Amino acid sequence: MSVDEHRRPTRVKRLPREVRERQILDAAVRVFSAHGYHSASMDEISDVAGVSKPMIYAYLGHKEDLFAACIRREASLLVEAIADGVAADANPDMQLWTGLRAFFRFVGEQRESWRVLHRQATSQGGPFSEELMGMRSRAISLVDALLVRSATSRGVPTKSTEAMAVALVGAGESLADWWLDHPDVPEKTVASWLMNLVWMGLGDLVDGASWLPADH
Repeated sequence: MSVDEHRRPTRVKRLPREVRERQILDAAVRVFSAHGYHSASMDEISDVAGVSKPMIYAYLGHKEDLFAACIRREASLLVEAIADGVAADANPDMQLWTGLRAFFRFVGEQRESWRVLHRQATSQGGPFSEELMGMRSRAISLVDALLVRSATSRGVPTKSTEAMAVALVGAGESLADWWLDHPDVPEKTVASWLMNLVWMGLGDLVDGASWLPADH
């Protein structure tokens, strides 16, 4: 099943290169999201973008190159949305909350983008693993910096913050993927679930408390 006819742009000539590339990438994300990497065709991407296949090859390369370019762009947009959404001057819990809201808001508004980033790219692995690792590293660095600031402000050791950031990013990705199949759940509700799961424990860690087994 192809993308709806009415969503296809009219073929336009002599656009600036950056506009043309954005047009191609927008179409590619739409088609890759709908069909997956292997089933998506360059013919349909060309049709949806309103440009010829030779122009796609000239601007962004062949299918593998185009898919990698989609991952890079969508990953950058996601990380930028989270960074911009964090209330840097707020208390630690509100910093995390605003970051989570920004993340789930992006997923909710850009479901095709997230589907390409998490479902399609993850299932392909191979040559696209480096792009995904780069996205995760940037997201982990953002969360780690937030946790370090929180712990430092309370005089708490920061040796575990990176590991906690990895766990939080992984949980966020998994919950966002679940949300794709449950779009009736409000974005704020999904964000609050993860916030409560994380902060009810993380908040104690930030305050210097920790759980130990009885036989430690």
